[in-house]
Amino acid sequence: MCASKNYSISNGSHRSFEQSVEEPESYCWPPIQNLDRHTCYDEGSQEVHAFEQYCTLESSSGISRNPVYNSSSSASFSPSCSPESQQDAQSYPHDQHYYPDYTCASPVSHSCLTDDMDDLRHKIRELETAMLGTDSEILDTYTITNQVRSYNNSLEAENRKQIADMISRGELKGVLCACAKALADNDMVTTEWLITELRQMVSVSGEPLQRLGAYLLEGLIARLASSGSSIYKALRCKEPASAELLSYMHILFEICPYFKFGYMSANGAIAEAVKDESRVHIIDFQIAQGTQWIILIQALATRPGGPPHVRITGIDDSTAAYARGGGLDVVGKRLSKLAESCKVPFEFHAVGISGSEVQLEDLGVQPGAAIAVNFAMMLHHMPDESVSSQNHRDRLLRLAKSLSPKVVTLVEQESNTNTAPFFPRFLETLNYYMAVFESIDVTMPRECRERISVEQHCLARDIVNIIACEGAERVERHELLGKWRSRFIMAGFTPHPLSSVVNATIKALLQNYSEKFTLEEKDGALYLGWMNKALVASCAWT
Repeated sequence: MCASKNYSISNGSHRSFEQSVEEPESYCWPPIQNLDRHTCYDEGSQEVHAFEQYCTLESSSGISRNPVYNSSSSASFSPSCSPESQQDAQSYPHDQHYYPDYTCASPVSHSCLTDDMDDLRHKIRELETAMLGTDSEILDTYTITNQVRSYNNSLEAENRKQIADMISRGELKGVLCACAKALADNDMVTTEWLITELRQMVSVSGEPLQRLGAYLLEGLIARLASSGSSIYKALRCKEPASAELLSYMHILFEICPYFKFGYMSANGAIAEAVKDESRVHIIDFQIAQGTQWIILIQALATRPGGPPHVRITGIDDSTAAYARGGGLDVVGKRLSKLAESCKVPFEFHAVGISGSEVQLEDLGVQPGAAIAVNFAMMLHHMPDESVSSQNHRDRLLRLAKSLSPKVVTLVEQESNTNTAPFFPRFLETLNYYMAVFESIDVTMPRECRERISVEQHCLARDIVNIIACEGAERVERHELLGKWRSRFIMAGFTPHPLSSVVNATIKALLQNYSEKFTLEEKDGALYLGWMNKALVASCAWT
């Protein structure tokens, strides 16, 4: 671990300087000159030192990052060459019977060429003027080109001065945006300069913006290193054991009401839709640990007239096994044990594949059961028409509609990162997760040891994926509810407003949290937010 490091930084104006850098504490950064190595920095805090084992993201190795710079130069045109020099260069004998190439050809008549050399010069000059313009026009072009270049250089110098002022004032948000903009513009000199500066400004143990900035910066470095290729796989958090990760996810579930809010609103819509049914089949397209269904099973156990027979089809791919501590059978056993204790007839059907691979025959649909389909925080992982010609996002909605379900529930983050270009996507991510990190800061003490682990293992990878990756490699592709609504309507669904009972329950839930959390009902959907910024949207469809 290094206490400090010297950097030679080019500021784009042919000026270099040596600077002693105190690095952010307990965070792994690849050196800017060589991304093949990792260097952990520590400011000396014993508390932060305890988190060294959680150095978050490991930049991919073996990637050369020597930028190529293209110097721009304008093509210049000089006035035409003197005709005399051309005439001297290829003069012929003054013989009226001179044959240029052939000995058997007819004599060349002088009428084929102009007799007046001044006339020839004049014609050549006319041709040059038609092609290049007059001398004054050419001079004007040079003048305008030089003026534009001078103006652009002036703008660049002014822009760098403004950025330097932001750095001196410690305006982290502005410097992050400037770095992302430079990267978007392929300005590698400015990008690397700002990455070096940002390393001194971010901290995984600091204020919300400093912590978020650490993960945004990691995303920028990853994007610079390899333009997002295989980043989601190469930049992996140091994965903890399953029990430890489950603990982090449980902490996040408890300190932030976003997931709990989504699960409760979806469960309320399902319970209401199947209140008179004796057999219920719930199809969960990303069951994860199955946490959502614990509350619903307990609620159905108390239903007047007795609980229904419940069948849950749990879909999830093998990549989530490390978080569960095993395959989907772990979830099935856990829920079966709970249902037995609540005296709820129960069966579990495991489908261990990705949602994009699901077909009708995988769902195990049985006649006579009321079907409820749950899309909770999963549809944004499905590639749409901008990524794949198959468009699994809309395909799954059509598949769900073909089941004639009693209800389909949707819970998604209210963010717009799907088809947005890199720089607007960066700004959206910064503003969205800034609210998330601020809410964590209010509900969990900053000095709490678990907070760093929660943010690193539950949030950091998503942030890096959004910033660093493109194409199929970018799986975090959020859409606003307005776009989801269009997709559902196109698939043949109609809105199913949530009941007032569900709304009241969630409002009561929020009273246990900060008053800065907000709940808004609009157009039959619920929006949970932080200081009036919507973060999660929930709705139901039939």
